[in-house]
Amino acid sequence: MARDLYGREAVLEDGGLVARLSGLTREGGARVPFEHGDDPPVTVFTGGRGTGKTALLKEVRDRYKGYTPLALFDCEDVEPPADHGPGWTPVTGALAELAVQLSPKVLGARPVRFPRLSLGLVAVASLAWSREDDERARRDLLRLGPLLSTVDATRGAAANWVGKVLSTLASTFAEAAAPLAGMLAEATVETVLEEVFGRLQRTSESWYGSYRNAGGNGKAGLQQLAIDFEQDGRRRREAEDFLVGALVEDLRRSYTGLARGARVGRPLLLLDNAHEPLGRQLVEPVLRARAGGRRDRTVVLATSRVRDHEGLRQATRTRLPETAHRAPCPRGTSIGSGILAVELTPLSPAQTRAAFDHRDPAGRTPAELARAVHRLTGGRPLGVALLSRAAGQAPAHLTAHLTPGRLLDLTVELREDSPPVPVAPALLAELLPVRRPGPYAVLAAAHDEESARMLARARLQGASLDGDVALRVRDLLRAEDWPESPRHFVADPLLRALLLHRLRFEDDDHPRYTAWHAVHETLRRHYGPGPGPYRLHHDLALGRTDEAVGHLRETFPDADVLGWLGRLRFIASAPHPRERGAAGPDPRRAAALGQGPPGPLPPGLDADAVALHLAVRRLLHAVWLLTDPLALPDEEVADRLAHELRRLSGRHLTGSGSLWDAATHWPRDIRARRELSLPPGREDGV
Repeated sequence: MARDLYGREAVLEDGGLVARLSGLTREGGARVPFEHGDDPPVTVFTGGRGTGKTALLKEVRDRYKGYTPLALFDCEDVEPPADHGPGWTPVTGALAELAVQLSPKVLGARPVRFPRLSLGLVAVASLAWSREDDERARRDLLRLGPLLSTVDATRGAAANWVGKVLSTLASTFAEAAAPLAGMLAEATVETVLEEVFGRLQRTSESWYGSYRNAGGNGKAGLQQLAIDFEQDGRRRREAEDFLVGALVEDLRRSYTGLARGARVGRPLLLLDNAHEPLGRQLVEPVLRARAGGRRDRTVVLATSRVRDHEGLRQATRTRLPETAHRAPCPRGTSIGSGILAVELTPLSPAQTRAAFDHRDPAGRTPAELARAVHRLTGGRPLGVALLSRAAGQAPAHLTAHLTPGRLLDLTVELREDSPPVPVAPALLAELLPVRRPGPYAVLAAAHDEESARMLARARLQGASLDGDVALRVRDLLRAEDWPESPRHFVADPLLRALLLHRLRFEDDDHPRYTAWHAVHETLRRHYGPGPGPYRLHHDLALGRTDEAVGHLRETFPDADVLGWLGRLRFIASAPHPRERGAAGPDPRRAAALGQGPPGPLPPGLDADAVALHLAVRRLLHAVWLLTDPLALPDEEVADRLAHELRRLSGRHLTGSGSLWDAATHWPRDIRARRELSLPPGREDGV
């Protein structure tokens, strides 16, 4: 079954990017002209966590599997085999896995064989074998069985060759004073060639004659390869690069000679998380060979979580929608010019709406819910997918009152064979897969690096024994390519909302919310004692609004109206201390509309000051509600916001123009799901 691609379908259309690179329509239906001839670029899809990179590669795999050789490998998820020898590294392990995945028979073509790669991995597997521990040699050789089965399935799978290799090694040990990498490699390769390889396949050994110091002699090249591999450092890297070349050469040979014309489409190498060091070790040898003029038929599709990764500095950059019909990638003199970096764009509001319609075809949920979720997630596909699924599975008695915040409180069934999981923790684990998210939740309440470090000293003293917790969190967020902002230590609205949800509800101590109160009280004291905007911001997070209303009333007559609007905007950006699963309307709505008793008024106010106080109170609650990413849009409150600002403009002696402009532009900003602009109407929203 095809998975939800959420706006990434254009890559897989019959004339889309993958079809033009591979020469096949999706599901192998027909041939497609190659866009880049015999020099396809390495295509890297870039985007942070949850942007659909892995889903895209998996869909390519599912649609093209069985029609052309392909392999999907996650460069971030490499499990070393138990008790492996020095011949195993992440690179050699990845190459063996890739070859096994690429080898099965596809429609109209024979299986791909990997004799050159097999010989190279056999040679390096012999490192550090000794006569005292032939069991290690047996285990290492048996691990190569699936790879050797690509050369000859009957002989490689039978494993009879393992015993003969061990016998040969025993005689080699007897003749040598000490085990030498080159001698062991030669003996091992000779036996494998004799026992597993057919007569015609044995000539593949000659390819190693081009290796360093080999002088055209394949056996000498394999010996030198093993010696270099044993040295580690630069020499090992050269040996690993040559082994990557062996994989590509085996793929190229499967498309030439007697098999020419028998295959339709190019092989696909799908590398997830290629920003990891292993990804570069697999991709860069291919790029260097192509820059040097060597041509191969392999289509490399990779992903990178880091958009500005060092390895992409010289890439041709484009955005996903621009690749639908054409994706130029002019090759320059640099090696990196052979990379096409395709940025995965966020979903549009219409695509988010479509996701909700798919999960809730009966339209049981509020009409504005999709718009609100799009604002919260920024169109991040993972967030849209999980929250739309939660909306579709919500109990009937809750659907009419769903908000993004209430969606986070629900549970969702991700798999039919697994119990439902809480939405917020499940989404947070995908976006921030760290062992202990608690410190991140605490620091999500901070505004900048200074307040985060203060908060870490006050609340996270035991969280780390090896350095500043706040700086470690900052560095990890940067390494994960999360955005930065001068106003929030955790800048991404969705990630920050999930972390603050954890801070408030993780301890399950309703109605005390001990962790939430402790963190915001700490920050409030840090910014005290005067009623500054930061302190009042945390007052709102603690559910206290009286001092904020009083401060805004008292400073309203000041000449700096833009400063007053900025303070209002910042104070009202505080997270709302809501209750989990609370039914009924948001309490801020009644306050914004002036419904219900206003509560006790400060003493000593005359009638004019009381009217101003109540107007400011309504305005503060309106801005607080309308800019909350966990709340639904509310047209009535937006209209009331404009009304209050216009009335206030008539009360101000010098700044009526700015207040009037805010009454016009702030409701537009709210309806467009963007930050309130300052000055009102400024396009960049600052």
